[in-house]
Amino acid sequence: MANEKNKPHKGLLKRMRITKTGKVKHKSANSKHLKSVKAPSRLRRLRKDRFVKSSDAKGLEQLLFRRLRGSDQPRSAIKRSPSPEERRAAEAAKKAEAAKAKA
Repeated sequence: MANEKNKPHKGLLKRMRITKTGKVKHKSANSKHLKSVKAPSRLRRLRKDRFVKSSDAKGLEQLLFRRLRGSDQPRSAIKRSPSPEERRAAEAAKKAEAAKAKA
């Protein structure tokens, strides 16, 4: 079993949606039953989906094996992997730097 892959937590994936920007969306708690006790304004508020905060998103990253972003983080908080062109340019710059240092 040397070639095992990291698999995301399927139970968590069924309860959450990951947006294109990396935010984690989930259904509000306390909105399933006993609605007659709750105020209409509270029920309207509970109808909306919520976004996970950044402190909770860190824990979810370990279960899903991917980078996530909390609702209170800017888009620049997620480090992007460089594209192949960017990677080649960085390697060329490194080689030029090394050649300059040798000379």
